[in-house]
Amino acid sequence: MFVQLDNEELFKETSKKAWYFTNNIIWTLIAIFPFYSILDFIYLNTVWVQFFIARIIILMIIYMLYTLFQRNKFNYRILLHITFFLVSILSSILCTIVNIQELNIYFLSFAAIVLFFNVQVFWEPLNSVIQTLISFVLLAIFFKNLNDYALDIFVNNGLQFFVIISIISCLVPNARYKVIERDTKSQLLIEKSNEQLKKQYRDITQKNSIIDEQYERLRRIDESKNSFINIAGHDLKNLTGSIVMSNNMIKEEDYRLSADQREFVEYIAQSAEKMQYLLSKLMDVKEIDSPEIKYDLEIFDINTEVHQVVKGLIETAQMKNIQLIDNVLKLPLNVRLDKVFAGQVFQNLLSNAIKFSQTNNVIKIVTTLQHQKFAFEIIDNGIPIGQDELDIMFNKLKTLNDASNTFESRLGLGLSIAKLMTQDMGGSLQYRSDDNGNYFRVEFNVLS
Repeated sequence: MFVQLDNEELFKETSKKAWYFTNNIIWTLIAIFPFYSILDFIYLNTVWVQFFIARIIILMIIYMLYTLFQRNKFNYRILLHITFFLVSILSSILCTIVNIQELNIYFLSFAAIVLFFNVQVFWEPLNSVIQTLISFVLLAIFFKNLNDYALDIFVNNGLQFFVIISIISCLVPNARYKVIERDTKSQLLIEKSNEQLKKQYRDITQKNSIIDEQYERLRRIDESKNSFINIAGHDLKNLTGSIVMSNNMIKEEDYRLSADQREFVEYIAQSAEKMQYLLSKLMDVKEIDSPEIKYDLEIFDINTEVHQVVKGLIETAQMKNIQLIDNVLKLPLNVRLDKVFAGQVFQNLLSNAIKFSQTNNVIKIVTTLQHQKFAFEIIDNGIPIGQDELDIMFNKLKTLNDASNTFESRLGLGLSIAKLMTQDMGGSLQYRSDDNGNYFRVEFNVLS
């Protein structure tokens, strides 16, 4: 998390701080400055009333300026300069007309005002230097016009203390300004960081709520899916059982059947047996993509299995006027796999290839032996399905809708299942779709 401050934000916050300290200075001065008349009453008894009135007038001017500056949001520095200038005029006059015996008291009182300003004020150090120089100039002007004392007497009776205190006090605003500015930046950064953290917390909370809702929705969908699989599985078992019973009844009358009819009856029996096997596995795991499917491994000739799959889909291909070229090896190649699931892999790949292919096309089915690996290949040199769509169909159990009317609607479920079963049984499945058409390849290890 990275927080940035812009100059406008920093300026607004420092202005608030500056006005806070300016308020302290103005109101403290308004409260205390009239009490300086006590010194006038003691040491300048003849003119103390005039100076008291002067103090009240100065304070009224300062208050009016303070109200004007606050209302119009003028620069607080100008207000402080005017305030200090008015106070310095009166203090400088008093320091030049008072008796020598009381000079120390008035210079120290003037120095206390300067020190109070510099301790409380929040501004650049240069402003304090300017004020100090103005006070020196005012003292010099009034000393020349209102005082008959020698300069050394004037200096030795309090001016030296005033100069030292004024100069040293000018160092205070420098450190104070840097510290307050740094603290203001830190405070702003902390506030912005907290706001950002709160916003991120709200976003995370909102996302967690969405995740919880989606999780609950998926859980309900999963329960519905399992319920549907249970119901559909039991119903399909009953239907498959009816097919087996009907087929067995036909077998009992096989003497009345022709050779082709007996072959079809045998094919129905094999298909029904595979259906029952798949249904039992499906009912065991209740999820079609579950990693808990148990495979019944056995040794069999995989070329024979491929040949039976091709033979069973010839009529399906002929319905679309698609020619299947059977280049399946005749020599036996033994593998150790789940025979039903291996046949289902070939069935899914070839049936989907026929389904997605255009009419009047040629599809080649080739099996080879390469480096002790059995390879099953489907070569379709027709219109390509598209690599992106194949990626989706092989990796997502979702329905794809084709915008073109040329192809049938595509269901990637069978291809996803084929890939899953191939990998679970230790094989590999590759596919490609480009300008040359569509290509599918399955590999399994062959027993020595």
